[in-house]
Amino acid sequence: TGDGTTSTVLMIGEIMKQAERYLAEGTHPRVLVEGFEEAKKAALEFLETFKIASSHEDREVLRCVARTSLRTKLHEHLADQLTDIVTDATLMVRKDNEPIDLHMVEIMHMRHKLDEDTQLVRGLVLDHGARHAGMPRRLENCFILTANVSLEYEKSEVNSGFFYSNAEQREKLVAAERQYTDERVQKIIDLKRQVCDTPDKTFVLINQKGIDPLSLDLLAKEGIIALRRAKKRNMER
Repeated sequence: TGDGTTSTVLMIGEIMKQAERYLAEGTHPRVLVEGFEEAKKAALEFLETFKIASSHEDREVLRCVARTSLRTKLHEHLADQLTDIVTDATLMVRKDNEPIDLHMVEIMHMRHKLDEDTQLVRGLVLDHGARHAGMPRRLENCFILTANVSLEYEKSEVNSGFFYSNAEQREKLVAAERQYTDERVQKIIDLKRQVCDTPDKTFVLINQKGIDPLSLDLLAKEGIIALRRAKKRNMER
């Protein structure tokens, strides 16, 4: 059994071989192309009558399709192990009346693991963790805030300069720059206090941009896990 890739290649090669014979006899290439088009139409009409209707929700049929394809590329034991993983992953991202977006399934390569250690995680796996030692390592019953705002000092987009004549003016400048970032962090903390009205509720921040150490420290004191520089594709998932 197999998925038919080898048979397809052999069939195409034989068709090209026969076409070469007709070309050598003087047949115009356009005539051959029209013949291929007619053959394609006949093949599609036959497949419409030969195919077996199946529902996308029929897990057993999907398992058979996956196993048939995988066994032509992998050894039997690994193919059987991946069959359930591939089937369940596809069903998890499927939406009614929409084509399946396989980009919603991420394949992560773990260099220190074996192929037989492959497993399906029913959720989202990020390739980085919290950047503060004081943040909790595990949370349950979480509110998750996804953001794309900078929580660190950023240079201006235009060339500019600030001039000061004494240390007091410099301290005011540093405090003003810090205040802008602290106000954003405080809004996140206020939101956490608003939604987490009971001790069993927790809060997670996933940000596409950076979070500086001072902001991480403020979030850690509130028991918030903050992940910075998350991939855009993970945010879409």
